[in-house]
Amino acid sequence: MEKILVINPGSTSTKVAVFDEGKEVFSETLRHSTDELSRFAKIIDQFEFRRDAVLDALKRNGVSLSELSAVAARGGLIHPVPSGTYLVNDDMVKDLREGRYGEHASNLGAVIAKDIADRINKKAYIVDPVVVDEMEEIAKISGLKGIKRKPLWHALNQKAVSRRAARDLGRKYEEVNLIVIHLGGGISVAAHRKGKVVDVNNALNGDGPFAPERAGGLPTISLAKLCYSGKYTFEEMKKKLAGKGGLVSHLGTNSAIEVEKMIEKGDSHAKLIYEAMAYQISKSAGEMATVLEGKVDAIVITGGLAHSEMLTDWIKDRVSFIAPVKIYPGEDEMKALAEGVLRVLRGEEKEKIYERI
Repeated sequence: MEKILVINPGSTSTKVAVFDEGKEVFSETLRHSTDELSRFAKIIDQFEFRRDAVLDALKRNGVSLSELSAVAARGGLIHPVPSGTYLVNDDMVKDLREGRYGEHASNLGAVIAKDIADRINKKAYIVDPVVVDEMEEIAKISGLKGIKRKPLWHALNQKAVSRRAARDLGRKYEEVNLIVIHLGGGISVAAHRKGKVVDVNNALNGDGPFAPERAGGLPTISLAKLCYSGKYTFEEMKKKLAGKGGLVSHLGTNSAIEVEKMIEKGDSHAKLIYEAMAYQISKSAGEMATVLEGKVDAIVITGGLAHSEMLTDWIKDRVSFIAPVKIYPGEDEMKALAEGVLRVLRGEEKEKIYERI
């Protein structure tokens, strides 16, 4: 039996789970208070604190380290890589510890995973990190020399749900063309061509539709004027674009549930904004249909916001002429991480090696 420990650090929590042959043994979300985290100057300084919390969770749930076959972790901010399951090696740990490509709580995942795996002489892996880059060169060109379009998206869930959708179509992921829409705090819309994502928006701080917390694409001159208005620092502008943008900017909340309550009470402005988000998502899907030259086997909607029938119905009304729409609400990232490592352990997929550049 292949027991896999899965670790997924967030800004104020660490999700921990163990899977045995793909079936969940236990899952727990470890909450970290502001007071606990405030004593650490940098995110990477939380390493020992979070690692010990993971080890304690294993003890509480009666799982011995010696039972584990491997450790999986959510990938952090490394340099762009193709899709796949990557061995956590010294090069990767060094880049993550240095924050060479940015600081984020997910950087802790691979570092903790390798530490635990080394104790039992096993391997640690990450699967489809947010920096997965399979975009064609033509898709990276912008209208300004020196600025390239870069992918930053929900690669883990998009890849996992794409495999599921392909199975439901009776085919392999490498045989189908899909438009996949991930609806979360950020929204990514991607063109999957026979196993590769050839185009996708930057769902954190780049382009694409606006989202619950993110501004998406904006009129550039108006944005430039705001940046030079003297009202905001660079860090404040970053927060306006990712964190205080989208629904938060318009309606003061990132909760779709709260927005739908507003609409149910007759708030016409809330309805306009929420439907505008669906409108922009649909436009992005239409763009991806042209990338795939109209040869689309299905449009797949996933992520936490896919539970909103109001939102998904608006999207379906606009995009169903392109291809059948399949909806898979939620994002089972822990299971997706375990499945990625399991494919390597079973020899169905080769592990990939990360190298510093």
